[in-house]
Amino acid sequence: MFSRIRSDIQCVLERDPAARSTWEVITCYPGLHAVWLHRPAHWCWTHGLKWPGRFISHLARWLTGIEIHPGAKVGERVFFDHAMGVVVGETAEIGDGCTIYQGVTLGGTSLYKGTKRHPTLGKNVVVSAGAKVLGGFVVGDGAKIGSNAVVIKPVPPGATAVGIPARIIQSKAGESADVMEDAKPKFQAYGITQEDDPLSQAMRGLIDSAAGQEHQIALLWKAIETLSQQQKGDCVPADAARSECFEADKLNQLVGK
Repeated sequence: MFSRIRSDIQCVLERDPAARSTWEVITCYPGLHAVWLHRPAHWCWTHGLKWPGRFISHLARWLTGIEIHPGAKVGERVFFDHAMGVVVGETAEIGDGCTIYQGVTLGGTSLYKGTKRHPTLGKNVVVSAGAKVLGGFVVGDGAKIGSNAVVIKPVPPGATAVGIPARIIQSKAGESADVMEDAKPKFQAYGITQEDDPLSQAMRGLIDSAAGQEHQIALLWKAIETLSQQQKGDCVPADAARSECFEADKLNQLVGK
């Protein structure tokens, strides 16, 4: 039991640069208190003591602002950072090493009792502030949910989900979507970076493609002009685009490159 408590404290010290000491973490982190109170509540729930489990959960909600149903399964080294307004449903499962920020809902879309209504988070998942993960599906290991995203379908391991409804950015070489192949994977606070917007990525791809096409057209007209001069003829229209004027760099800056 004490080793588990030490692990809980250490995961906070590792993931929150504002945490200055063990004593501060023990006394001033409601996310840690919510996890500690959930364990006896979950024990009561799984041993047939439904009302005591609910009552402990209710007290934890009142004390911490974090509502975790006593039936939910919470793994090791789970960190609720700030976490005011977090709601975790009855059949939700949170894997080892997950980080959950304020305003997150792990909710269900079904009203049928006895069914898997809430999501399952794999290991080391980051769910950012305000995100809603709704349904009985799986969010894969190492996945990230962007701030205010609404996720209603499974998320593959290592992928990033952003937007409403959430769009999926696939991982690179099995790592998080924003981690380059030659870099070490690292913890990303709030689970989102500049490279995690799929619309911006799509726009940048279209801009680069248009710039490349204009470059090829300019080269073709120059080649035709050269052949025309060699044959002492003039088959090049006066308005032929011999130079490039597409401002790809400017447009890329507008979409956030």
